[in-house]
This record gives sequence, structure tokens and C-alpha cells, in this order.
Amino acid sequence: MFVIMKHIHFTILFILSVFIAFGQPAERKMTPETYIESYKDEAINEMLVYNIPASITLAQGMLESGNGNSDLAVYANNHFGIKCHVGWRGPSYIKDDDEKDECFRKYPSVLDSYNDHSQFLKSRPRYAALFQLKRNDYKGWAEGLKTAGYATDPKYTKRLVELIETHKLYEYDRIEGLPNITMVAEKPSVPEKFETREILRFHLIKYIIVKPGDSFYKIAHDTDKDLWQLYKFNDLEKDATLIAGQKLYLQPKRNRAKEPFHKVKRGETMRSISQLHGIKLKQLYKKNHMEVGEEPKAGDVLYLRKNKP
Repeated sequence: MFVIMKHIHFTILFILSVFIAFGQPAERKMTPETYIESYKDEAINEMLVYNIPASITLAQGMLESGNGNSDLAVYANNHFGIKCHVGWRGPSYIKDDDEKDECFRKYPSVLDSYNDHSQFLKSRPRYAALFQLKRNDYKGWAEGLKTAGYATDPKYTKRLVELIETHKLYEYDRIEGLPNITMVAEKPSVPEKFETREILRFHLIKYIIVKPGDSFYKIAHDTDKDLWQLYKFNDLEKDATLIAGQKLYLQPKRNRAKEPFHKVKRGETMRSISQLHGIKLKQLYKKNHMEVGEEPKAGDVLYLRKNKP
């Protein structure tokens, strides 16, 4: 009986191994070379229409999509990691990124992703300075994309430049000698309406004053910011409520305030003091040897520039 069971056991294992080896097609991943060959013509076409260097478009596509192998690229045809943002009305794909369950754009085809990437850069005021650069200035574009907040990776510029130089993508930025490309006319797009807002500065940090009827979506739209940036820059949770008259930062706060100390008044919290002085909430806790969530008492003196002794 034992011999028979042993025979059955090995037979099952053999069948399973054959099924795994031959029963399912092997997943073929794109290499950098096949990615470039597949999409270089589209990158060149987008360059001719929108004046974005083909090298930059290709390098971003390779980096953001893992050479077309990421789940976002495979299941959503999204090769540039573009999130839904306020105003997106197309299909979406949900995945974890900087935050859990973030919304990404989903496209009918990869070429739609390439075209939307071009329109995304062209229509956002924060990228306007890039279009003043020469088309062969891929280093300037790489640096400008990082500065404008396209990605949070501190090594984003370096990684783009390395891809461009390793694979000689800069060769596609030259019109002379390029293969014949059938240029597609620029797709008309409806210009977004941005409400005029007064942008103020405190401690070199841009901020606005919340108006009656404002919402995070409306402010994000008007200031060309992502929702996560508004929450993060102001140490807010996603369920936070806006109050007319409050200060809302559009850039990260500082590690140190301008003033050395703050005497706590009745009703003030660590976050309200952080907003008042433009100092990061985490740094305020750290400088005063306080636990996160702990609140000061009226009359306490908080250190804002150096650590409390």
C-alpha cells in the first residue's frame, strides 16, 4: 500500500511539473532594446508635434513602465505613471503608489498614453519653462521635470540621463537623418480654466488663503497641484475639512522657523503652530522632545529653530 501511494505521489508531482512547464505560456518581458524599437517612432512623432525631446519621452516611458512590463503598463497601457488628477473623465486603474489605492489613468492603447503624456506636459503651467529649452537639451529637461514635481524619486534626473546616454536616445532628438515619419496632427484639447488666486509667500514658502466654498479638488485644480501634495505639505489627513481664512501651503514647509521661540496661546495646537510659522510638524515635535500627537499647554514655550535643551 505504501509503495502504491508513493507511486501516486510521484505521478502527481510529475504531472504538475509538466503542467507548469508546458501548460502555461511563458511570460515574455520586453527588454530596453525592444521597448525602444517599439516606441521610438511614436516618441519622435510626439517631439515633432509638441517639441518634447524624443529622448526624454522614451526615457520616461522606459523608467516609469519598467520597459513596458509594469502592471500599470500591461493592464492600463499607462507608460508614464500619470495619475487621474482633478478633471480626468476617462477609465482608471487603482494601485498603491505614494499612497494606498491611488487612481491612475487607463488608456485604450499605448499610443494614447504617449499622446496624453505630451498634452499633460504641454497643458500644465508648472512645466512651461521646459518648453523654452532647446530640444537637444535632455539634461535640462530631466532636471526640469524633477524640479517641477513630476516624480518624487530624488534620483529621477540622474536615472533619466543614464538611460538616455546608455542607449544613445539623444540620437532621436535630431531631425536630420530620421526615418520618414507620418506626422499626426496635434489633437485639439479643451484648455483648463484656472481661477486667479493670490499666491502669497511666507519664509519663502508659497501659500494661499482658503476662500468660502473652497474644496481640496478646486484648490488642486486652480493651483496645478496634486491632492496628495496639499495634504502632505499641510500635515492633513484625507478627511480634513477646510476653513475659510486658513493658510494652505503649496510647497513643503521648512525644517526651521524664522522665529526662535513660540509661546503657546490658549486653543493653539502643534499643527496650528506649525502652520503659523511654516515649520514641518514632525520637526516641531522633534525639536521639543515631544511625542507625535502630544499637545502643548497654554504658556509653554516651544523651540522653533534649534532643539530644546
